[in-house]
Amino acid sequence: MTARLSLYQKAENELYKMDSSVKTKFYDFCHQFRLNPDHPSLDLKPLKGDGRIYRAKIDRSYRALLARAGSGADGVQQWLIVAVRHRKDVYEELSVAINRITGEIEFVDLGVVGQSVLQRAGLQLTPSPDGQGEPVAPTPAPVVDEQPAVTAEPLLVGCTAEHLRRLGVADALIDLALSITTEDELDQLIAGAPRLTAEVLTGLGSGMSVDEVEREITQPASTELEPGFENDMATALTRTAVTTVDDDIRNVLAEGDFRAWKVYLHPTQRKIVERDYGNPARVSGGPGTGKTIVALHRVARLAAALPPGHGKPILLTTYTKNLTADLRSRLTSLVDPALLSRIDIKHIDQLAQSVLNENTAPGAQRSLISDDRALDILREVLFEHDEKRWDAEFLFDEWEQIVLGQSLATRQDYFKARRAGMGRALNRPERAAIWKLLDQFTLRLNGLGRETWAQAAERAARYEMERARKIQARAARKEAIGGGDLIHFDDNSSAMRYLRHRYRHIVVDEAQDLSPAHWKMLRAMVAPGANDLFIASDTHQRIYDRQVTLSTVGINIRGRSSKLTLSYRTTQEILHQAARVVRGATYDDLDDGTDTLDGYHSLLHGPSPEYVTCADWTDEITQLAEALKQWRAEITQPTGDGTVRDPSGTMAVCVADGEMAGRVATDLETKHGITTAILTKDGPQGGGEVHIGTMHRFKGLEFQRIAIVGACDGILPRTALIEKYETTDPKRYERELKKSRNQLFVATTRARDTLRISWHGKPSPFLPV
Repeated sequence: MTARLSLYQKAENELYKMDSSVKTKFYDFCHQFRLNPDHPSLDLKPLKGDGRIYRAKIDRSYRALLARAGSGADGVQQWLIVAVRHRKDVYEELSVAINRITGEIEFVDLGVVGQSVLQRAGLQLTPSPDGQGEPVAPTPAPVVDEQPAVTAEPLLVGCTAEHLRRLGVADALIDLALSITTEDELDQLIAGAPRLTAEVLTGLGSGMSVDEVEREITQPASTELEPGFENDMATALTRTAVTTVDDDIRNVLAEGDFRAWKVYLHPTQRKIVERDYGNPARVSGGPGTGKTIVALHRVARLAAALPPGHGKPILLTTYTKNLTADLRSRLTSLVDPALLSRIDIKHIDQLAQSVLNENTAPGAQRSLISDDRALDILREVLFEHDEKRWDAEFLFDEWEQIVLGQSLATRQDYFKARRAGMGRALNRPERAAIWKLLDQFTLRLNGLGRETWAQAAERAARYEMERARKIQARAARKEAIGGGDLIHFDDNSSAMRYLRHRYRHIVVDEAQDLSPAHWKMLRAMVAPGANDLFIASDTHQRIYDRQVTLSTVGINIRGRSSKLTLSYRTTQEILHQAARVVRGATYDDLDDGTDTLDGYHSLLHGPSPEYVTCADWTDEITQLAEALKQWRAEITQPTGDGTVRDPSGTMAVCVADGEMAGRVATDLETKHGITTAILTKDGPQGGGEVHIGTMHRFKGLEFQRIAIVGACDGILPRTALIEKYETTDPKRYERELKKSRNQLFVATTRARDTLRISWHGKPSPFLPV
């Protein structure tokens, strides 16, 4: 090998979209180039515009554009493929530079910019010699309007060249950016711009100030650069996310966009992944900003740093079973099997059950029951005591949020407990009466050998906290005797002698839905210290009524919180409408502050969400079926090489509850011949093309096209169930409204390209219509 090749992200993305015939020729080109870059068949020549860029022949029609990147430590030449283009799309004005903020190599192609912008900036593109075909007839001179021309105001009014330079915009694009006058021109510029430039311009175009962009986008991506960095391409290559071209390049391109997810991290994401934290840390961000990606890469990074061993010192956990399965699948593609075997992947309730099983004698385990069944038992208790002051829902909420949430063991503890945010005030006699009722309720559950998931979590937390207390006490005693052996001080059990924290590192995804008991259990499972807890969350997606302040459960994240604002999944048009769903509501940040969607944006663009009003349910299902059939036709349209895409799992229908999901599936199958699969906690059930599920089941998932049906007032929110709280318990009423609002927000942000929302009757008040 006389040359080493790497593939720039934009070049890889271009190759994904090309016909297989072009990809095959590209494989052959790479093999030949690595053997001998100067082989006559490659015709390697520099472009006139930027001496750093060369073009080489892939075949008669396509060219690889490459940048020299010095030599490696072994003396081998390094080349970076920055683009793969048809020869007619190769211009002399292409350029490569090193970004002054990130230190990464950036490729700039002015060919994607609109002609009107180029003219205002005084630029004209010159085709490279082998890109010129037949002579092009001169363009007729435009008819000159006699009236004086009106000069449009620049879109980025108030920004200067120095501002853009300070924010990290590529030098070659600064004058162009200051020349644009319309949103369409801005979109064209962003589409072909390097990543940091695209984010900066998107932020400015959405109304963020220069200072806000610098704080939210530029500073997190910045790195310390040595003098002369702008000419050190070899070092810049080490800072640039690329794919090394080797004999496995066919597999790289076959994996498509998933390869990009595995390899490329935005500089902000990479800093979060690679940083060493002295104590617990948290990353937040809106849907699609890559929180889960960061969490998974964080697990991979921690696993790679483990000393040799056979245990599982890393825990990756989340809230639900189906999300856990998804995390395991993704991590399998990211981490090699040897390291994967050292990572414990469990959902939070599974983790609690393993603790209970370890601490419970055989045959003494309690069976778990649903909250609905537990509520029925509580209603029986209230009926037997002829209690009418409080309904079962209020008491159940009080039990979960206050009694279990604060691990209150006695009536006196309950008398002293804070009930912030619960709404309805309780005096001492009322608390005494409630404690008696709840005591009867728990005794009834115990007698039946049953417990709720919340009870199980609270018991598991107490076991783990006691375990942690013993570990701490033993460590203190060992320190008190100068680090000597405690064999003469321990009891006779070897279990005490070898007692350790279960994990060295814990990573939590979708953390906003965990209860106080869950957090207490996790805190006790890992020793406080470096990289102990890493938390990914978005409180705008909280769909259960579990607001927790982490500092109250022993987890301090102050000063170690990061925020992601760029969505990689959903288009800006969908994000804009989704943000309107939660506008006006206040959200916590899992600490004592508030969280917002300020600066949340996407570089992707597509059609605006479609809002469809229908006459009745039958009409709504009929129109839905027509939309699904149209989507299927578009998805299965053959590509240039004749490939037909399988539509299964690309389309989904989201509804408010399980009963409606079954009704939609039945109507689509029997009346319109559309095959479906119902989303359950164990994944899709059935082999149909269209996935159907509740808003709860859509959590953590994504689909190319989503239809939300039944988005009616009375369903979102469930007015019949919550309207009684509007006067009796206003704070609970607000909490219930927020839960419904959050569910709709989660559903809308599962769509990647297309979102359709329909209703019959009156639309949900949460919809921006």
